[in-house]
Amino acid sequence: MERSVILGNTAGGKSTLARRLAATRNLPHVEIDALYWQPDWSLAPAEDYQRAHAEAVAGARWIIDGGGDLPSIEARLDRATEIILIDLPLWVHYWRAAERQFAWATGTLDHPPAGGVDMPPTGRLFEIIWTVDQEWMPRLRRLCDLHEAKGCTVIRLTTPEAVDRFCAPG
Repeated sequence: MERSVILGNTAGGKSTLARRLAATRNLPHVEIDALYWQPDWSLAPAEDYQRAHAEAVAGARWIIDGGGDLPSIEARLDRATEIILIDLPLWVHYWRAAERQFAWATGTLDHPPAGGVDMPPTGRLFEIIWTVDQEWMPRLRRLCDLHEAKGCTVIRLTTPEAVDRFCAPG
């Protein structure tokens, strides 16, 4: 059974890639942001998130994109048959986040994160990008190395062009 995890920093293209792969591979898609965040961008109650996450990960086939919390990432990776790590330079995430915020503000954003209606606060968004880059990405890289050593397929996409090529139709 195919179970794919897509990880990386905010505004790196995880959900776009997941939607495209889910369509081409005929897999159910779970966006972690929709489970983890409430409409006002506060965290969902931990019990609700853990329950919804456990249900999603227990499935036989899926593609799951996003972060959540570290224990849930580890649970996802333990069930994954494929891990895709989007590992772009920090400035790319800031640039893409700024573009997304602009599109959101002008009403031209096609797929808001978590299906949200209200745009997240830009300052907090940029703080999250910094924290993920400095604290989470080194851990995610090590987790990918560990799972790859165990035989899991790990794909590392390190440029925007590589992400675009990987999720290009056809």
